[in-house]
Amino acid sequence: MTIVVTRNSPPRFRGFLASCMCEIAPGVYSSPRMNDAVRRRIWAVLEDWYEPAPEHAVLMTWRDTSLPGGQAIRVLGAPRQDLWDHDGVFLARRPLPDEPAPPQDDQERE
Repeated sequence: MTIVVTRNSPPRFRGFLASCMCEIAPGVYSSPRMNDAVRRRIWAVLEDWYEPAPEHAVLMTWRDTSLPGGQAIRVLGAPRQDLWDHDGVFLARRPLPDEPAPPQDDQERE
């Protein structure tokens, strides 16, 4: 199974990916039986078209049994989560929400 997720991508990305994969949700494309050669060609087109822009990102993932976690990931742009390889298994990290700052003054609080 190959999955591509796009975020704020130009319309030609959507048209291209929809021509070779099934769009199962807005910006999410899947293909159950994509071989390695086709996957590499699709990724080459996405890399060629990619221009860095705020919030524009593309992520492709597929099964790869040669990797310890069994999953390969390629990313163009900055994903919303920090993808971290921990002993061959990809984990998604997000910063913890900031805690409210304590009051700066010494006044009593009600």
